Amino acid sequence: MKKVYVKVKTGKKEENIEVVSENSLKVEIKELPKEGKANLALIKVLSDYYGVPKINVELVKGFRSRNKVFIIKT
Repeated sequence: MKKVYVKVKTGKKEENIEVVSENSLKVEIKELPKEGKANLALIKVLSDYYGVPKINVELVKGFRSRNKVFIIKT
């Protein structure tokens, strides 16, 4: 299990992940923060990045914030 801190930017033309430190990422996604769609898109991007199923990526803090905390279960 790994705790990951993510700073997200929404509404970008393409998805991008920048590694800031071992447990900190900056992620750009296409989705806008409407009705939780950005959070779902972010979970998909993180599951692809870490190579785990989406069910193993849990948002634990920052549901309505740009700064989020995820638990990645490996």
